[in-house]
Amino acid sequence: MKMKERIQALLQEMNRGIYEKETEVMLALLAAIAGESIIILGPPGVAKSMVARRLKSAFRDARSFEYLMSRFSTPDEIFGPVSISLLKSSDKYERAIDGYLPTADVVFLDEIWKAGPAIQNTLLTVINEKLFRNGEREIRLPLKLLVAASNELPAQGEGLEALWDRFLVRVETGCVKKQESFDRMLLDDADGDVACDSEWQVTDEEYAEWSEQIRGIAVADSVLGCIHVIRKALGAVALTSSDERRQVYVSDRRWKKIVKLLRASAFLQDRKEVDLTDLLPVYHCLWNEPDERDDIRRIVIRSLFAEYGTDLAKMKQSIEADIRVKRMHGATWKAKASIMKRDGDKKIFDGFYYHLVDHDTGNSYVFIADYQRMRDYKIAEKGQLGVLYRDPKNPVRTIIRGYDGADFPEGARQVILARDDHHLYIDGVRFEVEKLKPGEKQQIPVAKGKVTDRDYYSELETLGDRVRTREKGILGNIFLSEDDCREVADYLKGLYNEIALTRQELEKLDD
Repeated sequence: MKMKERIQALLQEMNRGIYEKETEVMLALLAAIAGESIIILGPPGVAKSMVARRLKSAFRDARSFEYLMSRFSTPDEIFGPVSISLLKSSDKYERAIDGYLPTADVVFLDEIWKAGPAIQNTLLTVINEKLFRNGEREIRLPLKLLVAASNELPAQGEGLEALWDRFLVRVETGCVKKQESFDRMLLDDADGDVACDSEWQVTDEEYAEWSEQIRGIAVADSVLGCIHVIRKALGAVALTSSDERRQVYVSDRRWKKIVKLLRASAFLQDRKEVDLTDLLPVYHCLWNEPDERDDIRRIVIRSLFAEYGTDLAKMKQSIEADIRVKRMHGATWKAKASIMKRDGDKKIFDGFYYHLVDHDTGNSYVFIADYQRMRDYKIAEKGQLGVLYRDPKNPVRTIIRGYDGADFPEGARQVILARDDHHLYIDGVRFEVEKLKPGEKQQIPVAKGKVTDRDYYSELETLGDRVRTREKGILGNIFLSEDDCREVADYLKGLYNEIALTRQELEKLDD
């Protein structure tokens, strides 16, 4: 059986008789295999302790330790009492640790922030290095997972930042939401404990072997690139129900542990290398306060599809450029036909303009296409709305053109335009259009630029296929929640819509 199938079977067993805690259980298992810790935030009575008990069932013959902290808790209650007999006989200060945290595989510490400094300081080494100093001896702990719980964040200014940073995975939990699950919970008279099939349980030998193999998992360059994007985006995280943005600090130690978690994710899903499909769950490792979580998840999702958004944006720019060139070509050919039919005696300047001989000291030019579309002065009642402005590229030149309702060029002035066969009328005043001199050769407009021969339809189809492949890979990650999958789908609606609109835009090139 493949590793992924085994882990899925194990998670299914662990979630029997537990309601809407799948996310907490699967992230706790991932943290345990990676050798990291997890903290669960939530009100009393929402099965936080049950998550730790279910994690105990994932490991064969595992020992557990649970304790509800208070401000009166002592190190003796957590790490074991001092051995009086050893103190008397050998004058050694050692704890009797059997049955306490130092001998447990899975530890659950409730109300973690109520523990005193002596306990918290020891926990720093326990969580980070899996070591416990007992008298003169330094003991390597069998600890696979420490689950902490609280109904509040650590208080500011009380020196709890270091301990908070040690909990790599952070999950907020609550009461059962779905009515169907709520009814099943009410009618379930089981005691809540479950014994996983030993076929799926992880032995100590396997755990040690897996830990060694996880260290050998490679990390793709694309993953590092995505992490760089996420790290930069954390400088401005939007807060839930607020217009405020906040910089979220993530320590270097935390990033290093995140990569360890990613390696465990790849290993448990039968891969030899971490790829982008492993990345989404890391948002659980990046927030410091719950109101940062949703936007950080969106940041991670965007980063996973960023390359496709960039490719689409570049393609749209190229399509827009080709559309402009094609329209210019069309306008040029129309201008040629019209010039030869009606205005062949007028001199063309710079391929786009006719020149007014007697307006603005001879420095005024009207766009050929606009002149040809103007109403005839003899039959026009009011003429046509136009604009007159200085050429930004050549300030001594005045440009005259029809006004199409777009924003005015800087410094433009509205005028009323009309024409006859040889003149342009500006606000009813007639100005002569310069003609070719006898024997002078006309400079017929030449279509500039070239429409590319790219097969945009095929490129868009390929891009859509790449997005769907990435989507399938991400949604195949067994450590995603239902909410995560919905967020991915919501984001991709926008991306797929952009692809569809770009495909519609291509029709302008087919005209």
